[in-house]
Amino acid sequence: MKIKQALISFSLFLFLYHCTTTSAQSPAQAPSKNQAQPPSKHQAQTPAKAPSQPLAEPPSQVPLVQASPHRAIAAPTNVTKILDKAGGFSVFIRLLKSTQVIIQIENQLNVSNTLTIFAPTNGAFSSLKPGTLNSLSTEQKVQLVQYHVLPSFVALANFQTLSNPVRTQASNTYDFPLNIITEDKWVNISTGLVNTSISSTVYTDNQLAIYKIEKVLLPLGIFAPRPKPPAPAPTPLKNKNETSSNSSSSSSSSTLDSPVGAVEASNGLSLTRNGMVNIGVAGIAIIFLFGLSKFY
Repeated sequence: MKIKQALISFSLFLFLYHCTTTSAQSPAQAPSKNQAQPPSKHQAQTPAKAPSQPLAEPPSQVPLVQASPHRAIAAPTNVTKILDKAGGFSVFIRLLKSTQVIIQIENQLNVSNTLTIFAPTNGAFSSLKPGTLNSLSTEQKVQLVQYHVLPSFVALANFQTLSNPVRTQASNTYDFPLNIITEDKWVNISTGLVNTSISSTVYTDNQLAIYKIEKVLLPLGIFAPRPKPPAPAPTPLKNKNETSSNSSSSSSSSTLDSPVGAVEASNGLSLTRNGMVNIGVAGIAIIFLFGLSKFY
């Protein structure tokens, strides 16, 4: 009996000892999920996300100082672009550029000058004799292109108001005459070598008009030059004798015109008449005495 109680007491002692030792060596509690954990190697290399809102707003397109309202200046009309868009004027476009007449046209349109252009088609240039353009000098090519440009805007309905010969941008109207005659709605153009008419309107506004023609306008000054009109004859020089006689006659006439000269002239005439009378009387007296001497 005593042995059984001793075993129970010893077992209870071991149980209590074991419980005390286990509670003293128990591990620390695991961290909670809310506690921050050190980033892993993979997480440390991941870049931070951009903030949801931008750091600075883009500049506003509204100017800070409003400009005063004004009318924008329009760019000059592009003649070659118009002709290229219309189609069929490539040769004329090439001449405009090679002669640099297009620069003159653009400069004039840029300063608000008005112009009218007669644009020959490619077929018009093809109808020329072979080598016609190549035979021309640079100056003649410039004059040929300028001959197709009028220095003012002419609407299709206003050609009847022009006076012939019409002046072009190619020098004078003697070497480069251009006559325009209207019949109903037709506008006929004559150079003295070529007759053609406006077939259609390529472009028109209040500053520039471009008309399509089926023939190249050939001016007389290049393809059939006329002789220059004679210069006025110079005034002939007077001889010295004629000059002296004229001067003496003019001086005598001026002397006679004056009152003193008239009196002197009359006195001279009277003296001359008296001298002639005295000579006549003396001659009669001599003849009478000579007759008496023969009688006696």
